[in-house]
Formats: sequence, C-alpha cells, structure tokens
Amino acid sequence: MEAMDSPGSSLGPSRTFLKPMIGGIAVVIFLAVVFFVARSGGNSLPQGMVLYYGDGCPHCANVEAFVKENNVEQKVQFVRKEVYNNKSNAREMGSFAKKCGLPTDSIGIPFLWTGAKCLTGDKDIIAFFQQQL
Repeated sequence: MEAMDSPGSSLGPSRTFLKPMIGGIAVVIFLAVVFFVARSGGNSLPQGMVLYYGDGCPHCANVEAFVKENNVEQKVQFVRKEVYNNKSNAREMGSFAKKCGLPTDSIGIPFLWTGAKCLTGDKDIIAFFQQQL
C-alpha cells in the first residue's frame, strides 16, 4: 500500500502547489494590513480635548495651577501635549490651529483644542474650564 504523502500519490503535486500559494496569500494579506494600519493611523488627529503647553511657559503654568487647584481633571477629560520639545505635538497643534483659521506661523500657548474649537492664552482656557465645572 502506498502512503498518501509519497511522491507517486495523487495528492503529492497538489500539496506542493498549495504551499507556495498559501504562503503568497499570507504575504499579501500581511502587507495589506500593514498598509491600511499605516495609512489610517499616521495622519489622524486625536479625538477629544487636548491642552498644548510648553515646558517653562509661565502662562501654561497658570493653567496648570488652576487645573490642580480646582480638580478640573475630575470633571473634564483632556490630554496634555508638550510642544517645545516635541515637534510632532507642535505639528498636531498647528493642524488644529489651521482648522480654526488661526495663523500657523504664530500660535501661542497654552493652546486648547476643545474638540470643536481652539482657545489660546491662559485667561481664555481658564474661563473655559470654569464653565465646565
């Protein structure tokens, strides 16, 4: 009796054809997933509220002090992003400023993206947070 995997069996050539084909399909699927993940995640802006600040910025420190003294983070969800030392964050802030029609060459900080509009300066941002409390 002849074994099923022997070179002379009727299943032998089809299996040798299927292995490279399955491998090729797997490679195509992998590359498609990598392509779509890279495309969708690379240029997307964050959802929700984002507070952009700079290390050593005195106006940013005023906002930070207000946030801590008034427990703002217990009532308002937002993310902080530093822009002096992180160029990616600075570009992201520029994208939001552009959405709001602000000049991207002279954006002041602190800068708050509320999810719908832009606020700049400690007074406007603190006033916004006071309204949220």
